[in-house]
Amino acid sequence: MAKPGTSKADDAVDYELNTDSVSSSKGRPTPTRKEREAANQRPLVSGDRKTGNKVARAKMAEARDKARVGMAAGEEKYLPIRDKGPQRRFIRDYIDARYSVGELIIPVMFLVIILTFINNVVLQTIAIFGLWAFFIVAVIDCVTVGFIIQRKLTAKFGASKLQKGNRWYTAMRALQLRPMRLPKAQVKRGAYPS
Repeated sequence: MAKPGTSKADDAVDYELNTDSVSSSKGRPTPTRKEREAANQRPLVSGDRKTGNKVARAKMAEARDKARVGMAAGEEKYLPIRDKGPQRRFIRDYIDARYSVGELIIPVMFLVIILTFINNVVLQTIAIFGLWAFFIVAVIDCVTVGFIIQRKLTAKFGASKLQKGNRWYTAMRALQLRPMRLPKAQVKRGAYPS
């Protein structure tokens, strides 16, 4: 049947397509959405659970090691909340720069324990009283350095911007042996922060 407005002569003409300008087809039907989503799905846990667990443990161990090294080095993003901030860094640097009486608490206690094994009542009594005297001196040193730190922090940061617990943080840092402190000491002895 001829289209309206065309003659029979036009219907008789066969047109050939120019195959040079038409791209070739892909030779398969377009995948449905369901098929595409199924192809993109990957299991959250691999099929081989032993390998998956081993890889997960290795990643966790690497992350823990990185965090441990970062914390020991004093990197701000790896520090626990109690150690973060410029005030706490100032406290750490100040305490690490000075000699504290409290640093010797563990060696003194170890010495007293050894002396208590000696079967001499006079020596044991002297050791116990010496330990109590050492505790009193260490507490006085912690209180004194707490006041010094508080005064220096107030001068540097302002009284309204001080964090709570700075004196306690100072005392706890001063009572630890220098090699056992975390984060590790970043300054040498005598290099006080300004």
